Amino acid sequence: MCGILGGINARITDELLLTISHRGPDRRDLVTQLCGDDTVTMGHTRLSIVDLSEAGNQPMTSADGNYTLIFNGEIYNHEELRRKLTFKDFRGHSDTETLLHLLIEFGERALPMLNGIFAFAFLDRRNHMLLLARDTYGVKPLYYSLDKNRLVFSSEIRPIALLLSPTIDLESLDILLNLRYVPSPRTLYSGICKIRPGHYSVFTFGNGEINETQHHYIKPVLRLSSLSFDEAVEEYGRTLDRAVCRQLMGDVEMGMMLSGGIDSAVVAGLASKHIGSKMKAFTVGFDSQYDVNEIDMAAETARHFGMEHHFIKMTADNFFETFAECSRIVEEPLATTSFIPMYFLSKLAAEHVKVVLTGQGADEPLGGYPKYQGELLHSLFPGFVFKLADKMVSVAGIKNEKIIRGARSLSISDDVDRFVNICSLFTAEEVHRMTGRDVNAVSAEMVDYFYRLTTDSRQPSVERLMSVDMRMDLPDDLLLYTDKITMNFSLECRVPMLDNELVELLQSFPSSYKLARGKTKIVHKAFATRMLPQSIINRPKLKFQSPTDIWFRDQAGFVESTLLSGKLIDYIDRNELKKIIEQHRQGYNREKQIFLLLSLNEWLNRI
Repeated sequence: MCGILGGINARITDELLLTISHRGPDRRDLVTQLCGDDTVTMGHTRLSIVDLSEAGNQPMTSADGNYTLIFNGEIYNHEELRRKLTFKDFRGHSDTETLLHLLIEFGERALPMLNGIFAFAFLDRRNHMLLLARDTYGVKPLYYSLDKNRLVFSSEIRPIALLLSPTIDLESLDILLNLRYVPSPRTLYSGICKIRPGHYSVFTFGNGEINETQHHYIKPVLRLSSLSFDEAVEEYGRTLDRAVCRQLMGDVEMGMMLSGGIDSAVVAGLASKHIGSKMKAFTVGFDSQYDVNEIDMAAETARHFGMEHHFIKMTADNFFETFAECSRIVEEPLATTSFIPMYFLSKLAAEHVKVVLTGQGADEPLGGYPKYQGELLHSLFPGFVFKLADKMVSVAGIKNEKIIRGARSLSISDDVDRFVNICSLFTAEEVHRMTGRDVNAVSAEMVDYFYRLTTDSRQPSVERLMSVDMRMDLPDDLLLYTDKITMNFSLECRVPMLDNELVELLQSFPSSYKLARGKTKIVHKAFATRMLPQSIINRPKLKFQSPTDIWFRDQAGFVESTLLSGKLIDYIDRNELKKIIEQHRQGYNREKQIFLLLSLNEWLNRI
C-alpha cells in the first residue's frame, strides 16, 4: 500500500507529497517529465510490502522512458498475469512491475484481468495520455480535479484541497444528509471528484487543453450457477480459501482484525492455516456494560485457531477526545460511528504488523444486513400493506429507526426511489427543512447510475439492492474510512471477502443460497460449520460500532453546544438541529444522524 499524488501542469512539490507520507513512510519520490509543452508530475510514498528491494520503488518507468506508473494497492494475481506477458526482462518480483508491463502491452484491456485492490496513474508519454483507474469494488480511493489545462490527482483529498482551496458543494451536502455519505464521483468539495469503483478516466493532453473520457470495466451480471446447494458450499469454500491464500502475498508479517463474528473468524482460520505460524489477532472493545463488547468472543476465536490475541478497550472519553482527529483523517463526513473504534484498532495493530486481513465486505454480496430482509418482504406483499404499516407505526409512536424507515420505504413501487428511501439517513423532507433545498432528484440520479449499470431485470429486487450497495455504500462509506484510518497508521488492510473471483461466484448463486426470510449469509454459514464450533457460529451478529446511542444521550448538552457553536449553523437550520438532539434525548435513536452532524461540523470548521 502506498500514496500517490501527481498532476499535469500542476505545482506538485515535495512538501505537498509530505501530506500523504503516512501512507508510505518507507520511501518518497517525485518525478517531473516534459511531454511536449506540458509538464507531468508523478509522486509516490511507499509502504514496502512486496519486493522490499529498490526494484519495487516508484514512480516506475519503463526502460525506454515512454511509460511511468504510480500505484497504490496490491494485484493478488500478478504472478499469474506476469506469465502471460511477452516482456520477460524483469528487475524484481513486485506487482508494480507486473502492472506496468501489463498496461504497456494490453492498455485498458488489462483492467478486467486484475484481481486486487488498487488506485493508479499510468502515463503514456508518446501518446500524451494519462490513465487513472480504481479497483472493482472501490477498496482504494482516488481523487482528482480537472480545470482546463490543469489536472491534480491523489490518494487523499488533502493535498488537492491545499493546492486549489476549493469551496463547498451545496448539492453534495444535501446528498450527504440524505444518503449519509457522498457517493462517487462527487465529494463535498466543488471541483474535486472521485473515480467511481470499477471505472477509469483517460486524460489526453496537448495544444493547451486536457480532455477527459470516463469508462467502466464492470462485468455484466453472470448467468445463474447450476450447482446444488451442497456443491455450492464446496465451491464457495474452495474459492474463499484461494482468496485468503492470494491475499497473504507479501514479504512482511501479517495479522488479523478479529471481531466477535463469523466473517473474520472464517478468514482468520483460513489465514492461520496457510501462514503455518502463530498469527497475531487484534480486537477493539468497550466496557463490559455495553452489549457491543466483542473482546471475549474474539478471544475465544483466537484460542480456537491458536492465534496471539491483542485487544484494546475504549471509553466515552476516548470517543469524544479523538473525534476531531478521526474526522480529519477520514476527510469526508460520514454517519458511520465505527470509524472511531477503527482508529484505536488500527493504532494497536500497527504497533505489531504492517498488514492486516479483515472480514469486511461479506454483508453486501451475502445479504447480511437487516434491510435485505425488508426488501424480501417487499416482493411478498402488495404496496397498500406497507402504506397501512407506515400509518400504524406513526400512530403507535414507535421509536425504532429501522422499523420507521422500513415501513416508509417498502410501500414505494419504483426500485430506485425505494432504494434511496431504504438508505436514507435524513428523509428528503427533513433535508428540505434543514437546508431549504430539494434532494430527491439528485439522490435518485446517483443510485440510478449503478442501478442501470450493475443490475438485471431478471434478478430479484433484493439482489439489485445488494448490487447497488456493492458499488455505493460499501466503497464510499465502510471501505473509505477503513482505508483512511489504517493508512494513517501506515497499515495495509486487505479484504478477502471482496476477492473478485469470490464475489463473481456469489453473484452466480441463486438468492436462496445467500438469504431467505429470517436467514442471512446461508452458504457462508454452511461452510463455516466445517471449521468453526457452534458456539462461534450461533453468536448474535454484533455491529462494529461504539455505544454512541448511550453516549449521545448522556452528553446531549455537550453535543448541542458543539453543533450550535460551529460553522454547521451556517448551513443547517438551528431549530432542526435542536429538534434532532431532543428526539434522541426522548428515546428516538438518532445516533447516526447526530454522528453525521458532528462529523460535518468538524469538516466545516476546518475549511
